[in-house]
Amino acid sequence: MGSRLIDFRLYLVTDRRLFPACYALYAAVEDALKGGAKAVQLREKDLGTREMLDMAYALREITTRYQASLFINGRVDIAMAVGADGVHLGISDMPVHAARKAAGSGILIGKSTHGVAEAKKAEQEGADFVTLGPVYETPSKLRYGKPVGLQTIEKVKGEVSVPVFAIGGIRKERVGEVLRAGAYGIALISAILASENIQSSTEEFMRLLK
Repeated sequence: MGSRLIDFRLYLVTDRRLFPACYALYAAVEDALKGGAKAVQLREKDLGTREMLDMAYALREITTRYQASLFINGRVDIAMAVGADGVHLGISDMPVHAARKAAGSGILIGKSTHGVAEAKKAEQEGADFVTLGPVYETPSKLRYGKPVGLQTIEKVKGEVSVPVFAIGGIRKERVGEVLRAGAYGIALISAILASENIQSSTEEFMRLLK
């Protein structure tokens, strides 16, 4: 059972393809941290180990300055190498119980889920929180199938006790209904990283999450 306190409500997920160069991504992440974000997931699945490690070290340095948590997508080894706070596991990554065995109890584990059964399994295996989606239609999540909708958040919330983060097409005007459905927080990519003013967009999302 994951039971440790998850002290963030906004979970920022990276996508370097939104930027011309890595340094631009780092600047964008820093703007989001200035706006109040407290957790960043490095999610660059197509990168080789060396490049991923370089990005992880850079983001560890930035997140440490802002006392924010850093999660590494899919790579327990890289998370441990850079002293990240957690690892985030997708459906094709190693199971939660294996990651827990490898990383020990000192690291947080998030798990991507798309429905009740996956969320329950993640909790049983020891995930500290789950992301659930795509809640709404969104280009980055099309390959994961149809949107799960608000009803699935309600169902999952009724079945698991770990925090549930809604992901997929979450815009500012949808935050209220997602929270009412039972989400603990929201995971965002382009809603922040592709916005005109990243810091003020983040500030606005943070206000809505209060």
